[in-house]
Amino acid sequence: MNEDWSGLNLSELIDLLEPIPQPAQISLVPQTAGWIWLAAAVLAGLALLCWRLYRLRKRNAYRRQALTELEACQGDPGELARILRRTALAAYPRAEIASLHGQDWLAFLDRTYPGNAFLEGAGKDLGDAPYRQSGSFKHLKPVVCDWIRTHKGEAA
Repeated sequence: MNEDWSGLNLSELIDLLEPIPQPAQISLVPQTAGWIWLAAAVLAGLALLCWRLYRLRKRNAYRRQALTELEACQGDPGELARILRRTALAAYPRAEIASLHGQDWLAFLDRTYPGNAFLEGAGKDLGDAPYRQSGSFKHLKPVVCDWIRTHKGEAA
């Protein structure tokens, strides 16, 4: 033992120790090109996914608008028919939709909707309900709402 250290207590000896050298920091930058390409592919995929979600949301804006108007509607059959017609005009070519009326209109609604709720179901009253004074038409609103949500078409 060194003569300089004689007579020192343990805490003084510990103070004389040299600190352990710290290792060099590890770089977080990828060292190979494969990781860079993988990161670029993941970012490109995320960008594509965001773009597609944006387009889907923009493409279905007319549905959200129609559902908002439908919530504000009090069940008036004339208003329901107008909302349904505007929604169909937004989703399909005007030349195909504008001239439809009566049974042809109901057949079109059934053709673009899973089921036959308009020709044979509750929606059959949609054609003449705006012209009738009496009766309850509460059964029309759920059918119209369901068509707006689920119709398949060119803009859908």
